[in-house]
Amino acid sequence: MAQKKSRGFSPEFRETAAREVVEKSCAVADVARDCGVSGQTIRTWVKNFRDTHVTGPELSISERARLKELERRVRELEEENRFLGKSVAFFAKKHR
Repeated sequence: MAQKKSRGFSPEFRETAAREVVEKSCAVADVARDCGVSGQTIRTWVKNFRDTHVTGPELSISERARLKELERRVRELEEENRFLGKSVAFFAKKHR
């Protein structure tokens, strides 16, 4: 099967995008939007990154599910923090 020609993203660019997902627990959709590529492209880059980098001991299915849930919760709390920070700034500005 012939391999598709990529759009010319450097290996460093691909690795940086994959690290955002793997190491910083960023959502695939967010990284894809920031990079200007599809979510499937990011998932492929993440798979390749995980295949070529040792990321620690293998986790069981339940551990992976728990980790994914905790990462999701952290993202939600970070969003809430950003929103609350903006709200505080808005009301502080309004009461001057």
